[in-house]
Amino acid sequence: MAHDVAALAVELTDMAAADHRSSIRANSDDPAEQLAWRRLTARHGDRLGEIMDEYGWPTADLVGEEAARAAWLIAQHADRQLDIQRRALRLMEQAVSAGSAGQRELAFLRDRTLVNEGRKQVYGTQIAGVKDGTPLPWPCEDPERMDELRAEVGIEPFDEYVAKFAMA
Repeated sequence: MAHDVAALAVELTDMAAADHRSSIRANSDDPAEQLAWRRLTARHGDRLGEIMDEYGWPTADLVGEEAARAAWLIAQHADRQLDIQRRALRLMEQAVSAGSAGQRELAFLRDRTLVNEGRKQVYGTQIAGVKDGTPLPWPCEDPERMDELRAEVGIEPFDEYVAKFAMA
């Protein structure tokens, strides 16, 4: 079992590294690049589904910090696999309740899943686009309380968060 978990940790971190290398394709003008990105994230989403079947949510206690973060990233990018994203969200909520996963990552996954369902997000973590050089969030349930809700889960205020992207 220990060997299986070690191999799982390596597999998850390798998947995240491949995701990172390929993420530029997501917004490419080249349809072949976009397709390659979709293929990669779908394959990773399928594999995450199998991992959740076998292990539940891959927490840091189980696979280590880096691999747990990798699992979260894979769930974040499973945008066309809502069943996988919803399951990851449920399992991660249980892990957060048990103190074995972080609220900040859970908040990002919750927003991502809500937006993919066509609903309003809670924390304003998902950016819809840029207008006049300013990143704009997808609609939020309670925009006046967005920064307060972000603070509760350890996310910096929206303006500070988007300042990181403004220069890009």
